[in-house]
Amino acid sequence: MRGDMRLEWLVSFLAVVDTGSFVGAAEATHRSQPRISMHVAALERGVGIPLFNRRKRPVELTEAGKALADHARSILREIEATEVAMAAWRGGARGVVTLGCHPSASAAFVPHVLREAGRTSPDVRVVLVERSTLELDEALASGELDLCIRPASPPPTRTTVRRHLLWGETLVALHPPGHALAELPEPLPVAEVAAHPLLSIGRLDAPETGEFESYQRFRECGYELEPVQATNQPQTLMALVRHGFGVGVTNALAARVADTTGVCVRTLEGGAARHVAVHWDSARLLTAAARTLLQQIVQQPRPDGTEPVADPGCE
Repeated sequence: MRGDMRLEWLVSFLAVVDTGSFVGAAEATHRSQPRISMHVAALERGVGIPLFNRRKRPVELTEAGKALADHARSILREIEATEVAMAAWRGGARGVVTLGCHPSASAAFVPHVLREAGRTSPDVRVVLVERSTLELDEALASGELDLCIRPASPPPTRTTVRRHLLWGETLVALHPPGHALAELPEPLPVAEVAAHPLLSIGRLDAPETGEFESYQRFRECGYELEPVQATNQPQTLMALVRHGFGVGVTNALAARVADTTGVCVRTLEGGAARHVAVHWDSARLLTAAARTLLQQIVQQPRPDGTEPVADPGCE
């Protein structure tokens, strides 16, 4: 083993492992494909044996490659832990962290995170970026965000993205007072809700919207949610319901943070359907400031009205 091994070789190597290709690794790490290939080749020369079976698609690790991958992850984790430990000697972590979040969690959860971060880590500056779920996925993939809080479904497009589940939410139906659904007890059956024109969270022209939790819940009950209109803003959804465009279907937290004047919020059958998680891309090393904020997010009490979810840890 050569003594001049570089950390960037290990980062490129693990990116190929996680994405299954040199092209995917280049996209995940924002490096050129030739540079990824050069790093892996240099690493193979250093250890003296092939690490990948390049005849397979996606590329497969050799037995030696599997062993090195475990050690490489341990090395990078130790480096991250060292940076966090040194932050204490500098008087705490410092730097800028860009945090993305979807609207309802941004209103109900993020203010508490920012207050705690300001109290315990005054040298960490958090830049908040509020976007829809699909836009957050794109921003995290491009490297615009360090961390993002978004629903776990639909899953992120990059295989290198990791998550820690924070809470679960039920789905709710929204209708004006005097609506036919007002006569029914809760939880409202999906079959009864599906009989009316529907409004949903998301975008009508985005195929990925069909993977949202409300669409999945309808599908589980034998129905297809085909909304007459959709929006990513809870307050806009309330206004559409209030003006009689249809019955709204969304997550409970969105209803909790919005003005529900003139709108009845009713629990939909089936229990918690939305799981919300904090996400990050493992192909990029988190700074001490980002890891500090991640820890504060994980430790922050979940919003009122949400449910605990089992999570084996940071996945």
